[in-house]
Amino acid sequence: MRVLVVGVGLQGRAVVHDLDRCAAVDEVVAADREAATVERTLERLACRKVRARSVDAADPEALQRLVRESAPGVVVCMVPPALQLGVARAAVEAGAHFVSTSYAGEVGTLEGEARSRGVALLPEMGFDPGIDLAMTRAALDELDEVHGVRTYGGGIPEASAADHPLRYKVSWTFDGVLLSYRRPARLIRAGREIELPPATIFRAENAHAIEVAGLGALEAYPNGDAVHYARLFGLGPAAREVGRYTLRWPGHCALWNVLAGLGLLRDDPVSVDGVPVSPRRFLARLLEPQLAYADGERDLAVLRVVAWGARAGRPRTVVYDMLDRRDPATGLFAMNRTVGYTAAIGAELLLDGRLRGIGLLSPGRDVPPALLFDELRRRGIEVVRSERLGEEA
Repeated sequence: MRVLVVGVGLQGRAVVHDLDRCAAVDEVVAADREAATVERTLERLACRKVRARSVDAADPEALQRLVRESAPGVVVCMVPPALQLGVARAAVEAGAHFVSTSYAGEVGTLEGEARSRGVALLPEMGFDPGIDLAMTRAALDELDEVHGVRTYGGGIPEASAADHPLRYKVSWTFDGVLLSYRRPARLIRAGREIELPPATIFRAENAHAIEVAGLGALEAYPNGDAVHYARLFGLGPAAREVGRYTLRWPGHCALWNVLAGLGLLRDDPVSVDGVPVSPRRFLARLLEPQLAYADGERDLAVLRVVAWGARAGRPRTVVYDMLDRRDPATGLFAMNRTVGYTAAIGAELLLDGRLRGIGLLSPGRDVPPALLFDELRRRGIEVVRSERLGEEA
């Protein structure tokens, strides 16, 4: 079987690397804007059954030609979210399964056509969203009644590499990081749905700390739509608290609360010597070169899910943790591995028939957690479970 990977950037290269080692895959077509850049990536990763192609993912006709010519069983989309729908449409029209790591968004509008063609749409098959959704499903399935759930995820430098004043470095795109800082957060608190505007997510009253074994204290701030996932998991009124949080080293929220308050995350331009400049885009261009990892430095990908409620009439709290580090042998960041390998696993499960659904699928509903955890373990990524009596405070 053949797999087409569209987008061979930081995370896409991990998809290609993993599929190259997959027994169910005969050939991988790796496509990006510049085929020569892809070829250099393939050489560094010593890929054997991958060939490079060039494509402009913003050009629907070029995408359709590439998918038709490649005749893949699965298309894995690793381009920016704004281009995801076009890649998904080209895959469905060609009768190929579709996998991506981005939020589902408009991909759901293709569900009817996907079902009619007997193919699956599997967005959100990455790190966060992705592995965290499977961890959440596993934790919730252990409780007879759910009273609350918090999910945490973050990509940060390990302590020795957190030497920049921000204590942060880039393992995907800093522009994407800043965009995530501009979206509101939706949570359930005390049984009520609330929405926090972007300008408030870093405030002290909305942040808290957690302890992670081997790392110490990390800071958590709300980010994302927990209400949507509460509905996906079928949580009822008994769930009094549901939240999704991003993790950073301590001090992050205090600093970004000030920067956001100063307007440095705004997109509306200000005039600089007669030239309109977006504050956010200026900040991204200024800081990203300063936030690059050195060759010997490692990043961390951290996930935690905490769910509490009752089991057999007794209060219980169930915790799932995952911690991964950059692999010095391949040079792949932990974020590359946890995002890209997870997408590759999704493609593999669809190819070999272990995942048989069609239409719009979700890692939190349709991918058996134990199956995903086993596949991650084979790649050196471990999900660890623990539990305790009583409920989370």
